[in-house]
Amino acid sequence: MGNTTQNIQKLRKSMGVGIMDAKKSLQDAGGDMKKAEGLLKAKGAKSAEKRADRETHEGWIGEYVHANGKEAGLVALACETDFVARTDDFKSLAHDLALHAVAMRPKYLKPEDVPAEVLAEEEVAWKKQLEDEKKPANIIENILKGKREKYYAEVCFIKQAYVKDDEQTIEEVVTAAITKLGENIQIIGFTLLAL
Repeated sequence: MGNTTQNIQKLRKSMGVGIMDAKKSLQDAGGDMKKAEGLLKAKGAKSAEKRADRETHEGWIGEYVHANGKEAGLVALACETDFVARTDDFKSLAHDLALHAVAMRPKYLKPEDVPAEVLAEEEVAWKKQLEDEKKPANIIENILKGKREKYYAEVCFIKQAYVKDDEQTIEEVVTAAITKLGENIQIIGFTLLAL
């Protein structure tokens, strides 16, 4: 592909970063768009990690009502300052997360929120299935770990594939917003309503 203006703009739009970050990532990746995206994601994760301890006292409640008028979602999205909370990018993110909640119907916000008894029940069923399939005991634990991660990706909001771009999880979408807006951003809750 190469380090062209068109590629820089495409990378900026897809990753929500500045011109210089997009240009540098493309240079570091030898013009490979996928590699450049990977570098930006890693940089974003580091940036998010640095900001994770910052308190989030401001925010916005994103809302979405489905066209049929029978389903709606609210998402409470927190950030550090009122300035960021009132930006179009932040409000748009809150709205898109509410849309995602309505479309994907998560049960829990994050893996830690899944009740231990619910997870234990699932694991008993998985274990029985694996034993019925005569899987060797030494690999059952690895398979269970994979099944646990898949379960989290189905029922936990932050682990789900983003409805607008299934190449990213909600966690990655929020991390990209942290990088773009320069503040700690947290989903602090969500509610779904349906008739």
